Amino acid sequence: MMAEQKGKLEQEKTERPMTLVQKTIITGFVGGVFWSLMGYLAYFFNFSEISPNMVLIPWVAGDWKYGKAGNYAAIVLIGIISIAAALLYYALLRNIRGMWAGMLYGAALWVVVFYLLNPLFPNVKPVADLETNTVITTLCLYILYGVFVGYSVSFEAQEMNRPSPSAEPQAAKEGS
Repeated sequence: MMAEQKGKLEQEKTERPMTLVQKTIITGFVGGVFWSLMGYLAYFFNFSEISPNMVLIPWVAGDWKYGKAGNYAAIVLIGIISIAAALLYYALLRNIRGMWAGMLYGAALWVVVFYLLNPLFPNVKPVADLETNTVITTLCLYILYGVFVGYSVSFEAQEMNRPSPSAEPQAAKEGS
């Protein structure tokens, strides 16, 4: 009897929906991991001379950072760093509809990483010295990352501001 009541009570509980900030954090992490994996694939197939482990090389000791383990660790680290980039998009651009804001955001991130932060990465040549394939591939990956994060965050922001489905039928009844 007691177990039956406890089971019923657990079934009747409703979960609180995630906040937009929580969804943005998840989107940022997933976007960072996914698009840095795509970057690693581009490096593997020689579309780019830059691999994800570029973020580890100046900060981590040991030769492991140059191999697969270093790239996989860097992919997770990029996912974590990407949370901050997604939260920045959330703070500045979440109410802009469409994918153009995300495209421009991704391109702006590319400029920040490859021009402003370039001195932090001694293994990455200046943009003028990079191969054309590397420049195009990395720029496209950053733009796609920006679209992924931007469109996801903006879509969720619009969904949360939309009236609930239970309020719509009531308004329709009042109008007739």
